[in-house]
Amino acid sequence: MHVKRYMVARALGGYGRGMNLHAELVRRAERGAPVRVGLIGAGKFGTMFLAAARTTPGLHVAAIADLAPDRVRDALARTGWPTAATEAPSLTAALADGTMHVGDDAEALIAAPGMEVVIEATGSPGAGIRHALLCAEHGRDVVMVTVEADVLAGPLLAQRVQDAGGVYALAYGDQPALICELVDWARTAGLEVVCAGKGTKYLPAYHASTPDTVWQHYDFSPEEAARLNAQLFNSFVDGTKSAIEMAAVANATGLAPAPDGLGFPPAGVSRLAEVLRPRAAGGVLAASGTVEVVSSLERDGSPIPDDLRQGVYVVVEAPSDYVAQCWAEYGVRTDASGRYSALHRPYHYIGLELGISVAAAAVRREATGAPAGFHADVVATAKRPLAPGDVLDGEGGRAVWGRLVPARDSLAAGLLPIGLAGGVTVTRPVAEGAPVARADVELDASQTAVRVRDELEAAVR
Repeated sequence: MHVKRYMVARALGGYGRGMNLHAELVRRAERGAPVRVGLIGAGKFGTMFLAAARTTPGLHVAAIADLAPDRVRDALARTGWPTAATEAPSLTAALADGTMHVGDDAEALIAAPGMEVVIEATGSPGAGIRHALLCAEHGRDVVMVTVEADVLAGPLLAQRVQDAGGVYALAYGDQPALICELVDWARTAGLEVVCAGKGTKYLPAYHASTPDTVWQHYDFSPEEAARLNAQLFNSFVDGTKSAIEMAAVANATGLAPAPDGLGFPPAGVSRLAEVLRPRAAGGVLAASGTVEVVSSLERDGSPIPDDLRQGVYVVVEAPSDYVAQCWAEYGVRTDASGRYSALHRPYHYIGLELGISVAAAAVRREATGAPAGFHADVVATAKRPLAPGDVLDGEGGRAVWGRLVPARDSLAAGLLPIGLAGGVTVTRPVAEGAPVARADVELDASQTAVRVRDELEAAVR
């Protein structure tokens, strides 16, 4: 269906030979060689990708692995996939005839001969690490939706995949990859990146939020909330998800987190360049070249009219008087000095945009953002006094939230990464608001996530 339509369009001059992703996907469809994709985890992000992939030429979603295959079939029905196209009896059959196999064996999906790009969307840092390592063993490209795994051990995972000839990429549609794109745009245009980040809804009291209190911060009805994962949504409220996403950006771009972590300054799009400049220039930043998240609320709780709650931004500085003059001549919005300007994207399409990462990896052999160093970490911070015997419940839970810190500080103090804070027992008292050290909990050194994190720390010390 897609092939015929796009062949007609190309015959009419609609597609050139340029290196744009859509044209390349069309050519792969015409050759009968679509990009073969495997999806691990069909939650909300994965389901959104399925909705878009169904109407994208040149993509063959050959397999989906999920611990609940019936949930996958429900997701496929809701996103319009015809039943006949999703009932291949095996991976081999699906890869051979262009249909889809649904199962629960992620390892088999990764190992299937002919699989090209694997999307890791489980949301579990431990699972994400295991799957990325398996992809490296089998020479697969990896799109890492599970940013928690990337922040816990991304530099090591990316290196393993790249050494095996694969591409390791952050997930386009998620904010970190979109921020990386803005940073790359600015640097390629010869501009100095002062700050980059995203928006969110934030007040200082939110750090104490738990799954029991989270819904007061959202507009969902009780019926809607009952169908959602309270702990997942709480990670967006209590600051953990913002810290994780900014750590991913810092590690991919080299931008440095501030010594005290995220400040969440209130700022609308009209004031980005004014607020997000160094303190010496009248802004709030400790230094230029950092990451930050802006709040959509003033500290008194009042909403900011032109908030960036769902969007991303980059703030740049004019490298010369001539560039500043050009900005003025062409009506570019700047701060009062005319030296700082911001470019923003008001929202992101989440999993609906994920195909950009898949196509970029398979067609261009490029990553839509990938860790290039270990610059930032996210450490577990006590929401309440913790006592020996308490069990931490991880990201978005009742015990700890994730704070962004420079990686060197985390390593020097032996702090506990938020990605290892699930299901571990406290062995020493930790005061409310204090970071949790690795020595404060009992870690299982045999777990893959712990072992790989230890390997990363040893490599960068």
